[in-house]
Amino acid sequence: MSENSSPDDLSKPVNALARGIAILRYLQAQEEPAGVIQIARDLSINASTCFNLLRTLAHERLVVFDSATKKYAPGLGLLELARGVLKQGGYVRLVHPRLERIADQYSVTVMLWQLVSPARALLVDLAESPTPVRVQLSVGQRLPSLIGALGRCFAGNLGLSREQVRAMFNELRWQDPPTFKQYWSEVEQARRDGFAVDIGRYNKNFTTVAAAIIGPDGVATMAISAIAFSSDLDRANLLRLASDLRATADEVSRALGSQSSGNDSGRAASKRIATPSRRTRPTSP
Repeated sequence: MSENSSPDDLSKPVNALARGIAILRYLQAQEEPAGVIQIARDLSINASTCFNLLRTLAHERLVVFDSATKKYAPGLGLLELARGVLKQGGYVRLVHPRLERIADQYSVTVMLWQLVSPARALLVDLAESPTPVRVQLSVGQRLPSLIGALGRCFAGNLGLSREQVRAMFNELRWQDPPTFKQYWSEVEQARRDGFAVDIGRYNKNFTTVAAAIIGPDGVATMAISAIAFSSDLDRANLLRLASDLRATADEVSRALGSQSSGNDSGRAASKRIATPSRRTRPTSP
């Protein structure tokens, strides 16, 4: 592989390294430590090879060996590696390339939101398209957590009751407000589909699309959203964007340890989406 090759273009993987990583992922997914025979069988690795890999991983403190039970478990060395990632910018740094790809591909502004309280979300990162006219926002900006497409995703994944959501909904300010019945129906749809769409409700000139990032406890901790002039997103691109955001949010959710994922019914459900044609200079996110 040359220096200019993409890390994703891997035609000749190093088998020993790939097997070692497979063992680490396997042990991380187990509720209890596992022995050599069990690991080798479940991963279809030669028992002798598996033993040697485990010895090497133990030497590097990536796994620990219990001499009493003859079983292996994840080691503290993994935490040291994880700390190194966090020191370099944490999840924001890891997610940013995905935001840039989506922004460039669909000519939208893509944002990563962190829930800072049940009622507020903080913009922690964004990527803008290279188009001359685009929606501009600033990192550090806050929004009500239940507003727009972003809000429908949070409302469906925070463990809030219908009445709790209604109380928070009553405090929201929309340019074209939905009724609570409409809003709640869209919250439930977003929970099923894995994404939500707001066309001209929060701001009459813009369309927003969002997907929640789910933490290990099954509750949304972050969300990815995209915003564009409604006239710039035709039906086909809107559906592709929604699917892409959902897949990206699912990927980040899994990296955080979540077992939740988007629902394939999203494409069918999204056939009801209609895109109005409006165009003005942006005045608010």
